[in-house]
Amino acid sequence: MRVDIYRRAESDQRHSYLAVPEGRLIPEEATNTDWASEARGVEGGAQAELLGKYAIDGLEQQIAEKGYAITSLNGRVNDGA
Repeated sequence: MRVDIYRRAESDQRHSYLAVPEGRLIPEEATNTDWASEARGVEGGAQAELLGKYAIDGLEQQIAEKGYAITSLNGRVNDGA
């Protein structure tokens, strides 16, 4: 499964990430936040080595349940230098 990745800024130079199946729009329930495009066509599933940096656990399960996958509150990534 290939996904498009979006990110949003959080406090303390942290970011949350959202993954949707490649080419699909962000579902309505997740559009109330300003998401910026991060990456397109990233390989998910068994080949998801690159997704580790986005801290999205259970990618396929989340997408099956709600149409998108998101970083957990505890998994927000510190991108500060």
